[in-house]
Amino acid sequence: MKRLIAAAAFASMAMIVAEANVRLAPVFGDKMVLQREMPVRVWGYADPRETVTVRFADQEKSVVAGDDGTWLVELDAMPASCEGRTMTVSGSKPDSSHWLNGFGLWAAKNATNEQMIEDVLVGEVWFCSGQSNTDCPIWGNGPRYRDGHGALTLQMTRRPLVRLVKTPLVWAESAKMDVQAKWQEMTPELFDSFKKGGRMPSAMGYYYALELYNALAIPVGLVDSSWGGTNIDAWMPKSGLATRPDLKDVADLPVLDAAAFKKARENGGVYAGKNIYGSPQQQPTVLWNGMVAAYAPMSIRGFIWYQGCHNAGEYQRYCSKMHALYNGWAKEFQNPALKLYFVQLAPWGNVGIPYIQEAQAQFDAEEPNAGMAVINDVGNLADIHPNDKRTVAKRLAAHALKRDYGYADLRDNSPTLKSWKIDGNKFRLAFDDADGWYVYNPDRSLQTGFEIAGADGKFVPAKIENLVWYKDRRSGKDKCDGNIKGTELIVSADGVASPKKLRYLYSRPWFGCLYNESCLPLGAFHIGE
Repeated sequence: MKRLIAAAAFASMAMIVAEANVRLAPVFGDKMVLQREMPVRVWGYADPRETVTVRFADQEKSVVAGDDGTWLVELDAMPASCEGRTMTVSGSKPDSSHWLNGFGLWAAKNATNEQMIEDVLVGEVWFCSGQSNTDCPIWGNGPRYRDGHGALTLQMTRRPLVRLVKTPLVWAESAKMDVQAKWQEMTPELFDSFKKGGRMPSAMGYYYALELYNALAIPVGLVDSSWGGTNIDAWMPKSGLATRPDLKDVADLPVLDAAAFKKARENGGVYAGKNIYGSPQQQPTVLWNGMVAAYAPMSIRGFIWYQGCHNAGEYQRYCSKMHALYNGWAKEFQNPALKLYFVQLAPWGNVGIPYIQEAQAQFDAEEPNAGMAVINDVGNLADIHPNDKRTVAKRLAAHALKRDYGYADLRDNSPTLKSWKIDGNKFRLAFDDADGWYVYNPDRSLQTGFEIAGADGKFVPAKIENLVWYKDRRSGKDKCDGNIKGTELIVSADGVASPKKLRYLYSRPWFGCLYNESCLPLGAFHIGE
């Protein structure tokens, strides 16, 4: 009988010991990339008050787990490293060693209470998030939701020092810490993974990571947490909403389970009539909870963001919501210098597009750590999802290279209006970030999207007066290649002798065609009485 009791106790203790093994948070895994030149936070779970030791790159840091079993250590800042090294986390329980020794378990426990992750690099880490234009894969089954060059790009690209994570689609009522992160190398095997049913990484994120690697030649890690058809509200943590008193009505909305949400939508509850909250995953904070919170407070350089279509009808509040998003992420990732490089919406046939574009531009002007990529020249009026994500990523990467990686001479900003005046029947417009101008339309026309109105408020098409014209030798006709003289834009409209208002890209087809010397397009704006 004593033998049976002892055996039962041994089995019970073995189970407890197995469950008590120290472990890293699930976002830490084989092939991951750690952020260089910043203290690196590493965390996980253990028994309450257990001593946990993390070893990596000749560093050893120890901490005692809290009463809830959570622990966090901070490794010293490290330089970039292309060497795949092992991170080891181990735990010990000196307070319980005597009791465990009664069953002869301490030696076995000490030998197994350890977790290792292999092939860990140190480089630049970025987070990629947003709705369908972010989630749009490098390659996929649906032609609308894939990049046009993805199949070839996947097969031709072998960058094993670039590591990618595709976060599963999960919304949650509270912070979900067990998100499974599988780090994958940027190699042609990704294409094989797709053919076997795997989810492809974001095309925008893929090209962005590739641009950074090609420029820096150090490891790059990119976490992709994106979900089509979602609003910005779902990605904001509560801490971000708390920074914007004007969004208190959003912060006060309850987070409901799927059944309660459906009932609230159908029966006149709190979500009834609120168009941007049409499904459970669109409730405020739920995608932060389900797809981002588990990664915080990971050390990262910043995040790239492409969203806004779902919120286009509330452009008056979108700038404030962008602030809430940024403030919350910077707080939760414990990085007050966190960078946010985001994409201004492309035209897709919606008459409200210039209004939310201007709201995005306003946030860009107000947040020093933000940078906006203007892409009004790559839209698609037949589809809200423009296929060209390489251009999008290149313009986002220009911000990072200029502001974070020492490319001091790079022009990364699209032009923005600096000043203006009315001179007779003309508007004279001066801009920042424009040392030169040219017009380009695919049909080679010189239509620019400017409109001017007089006292009657009626807008009519306008023209740029300081285009450079010359006599074509062959035809003898006046010709213009789209070049513009000087750094100002001088704009007038036939029949408007006393102009009062001017706007740019406020009418169909909304496509940008004015570029600075770095081939970056001018975004929508309006001025005047």
